[in-house]
Amino acid sequence: MLKVSIITVCFNSSKTIESTIQSVTSQNYSNIEYIIVDGLSSDNTLKIVEQYKSKIAKIISEKDKGIYDAINKGIVASTGDIVAILHADDFYFNKNVISDVVDAFEKKNVDAVYGDLQYVDKLDTDKIKRNWTSGEYKKDNFLKGWMPPHPSFFVKKGCYDKYGVFNTILKSAADYELMLRFLYKHNCSVSYIPQVLVKMRVGGKSNVSIVNRIKANREDKMAWKLNGLVPNALTFIRKPLSKIGQFFNK
Repeated sequence: MLKVSIITVCFNSSKTIESTIQSVTSQNYSNIEYIIVDGLSSDNTLKIVEQYKSKIAKIISEKDKGIYDAINKGIVASTGDIVAILHADDFYFNKNVISDVVDAFEKKNVDAVYGDLQYVDKLDTDKIKRNWTSGEYKKDNFLKGWMPPHPSFFVKKGCYDKYGVFNTILKSAADYELMLRFLYKHNCSVSYIPQVLVKMRVGGKSNVSIVNRIKANREDKMAWKLNGLVPNALTFIRKPLSKIGQFFNK
């Protein structure tokens, strides 16, 4: 069986970390390596994590240089064939997610698999705020501002070994840069699962204000430049515009 390493990065996440952990530990796929990377939380996060330590392969708790630095620590520590990132505000849609993802890897023989994502209310997670339906991948999609939702993006560890981990120069677009690098620049093979894999509580770092969205747009441009790639004239206009439909697709 393919081993799946799931990495959760957290910092003072006591309000949500338990539902994240439970969504991993309730998966019906058995070969999971669960890694939690904590940034020295000062609340009850680690106490909650400790309650599940028998089901967690590795717990790393130390100061980091930001979320992507913490994720990189998890990737380096992982020993799985497939790597997944599940943030402390997120949780898997149901207990079949990892089984479905592994099935896609095996049947399609690909480097990466991705699916859809639902944004949900912070308090009432049954209340859907937005639906992010990714659609099938075509290489020129990136030129149109496309990207899959990062929490639903599963990648073989070999891609990280070969093409590198997250670029910590970027503060909000490192996930976009990594997927651009893997899929568009290096042509990693990928398969789409047309179903919701992850639920995410609203309030993502790059979308909480117009100012942050402008900063994120600048980092999107840097992502292309760092990889020596050339976007088209409308790429960075179409990227935020492509999300508008998510608010009506509920």
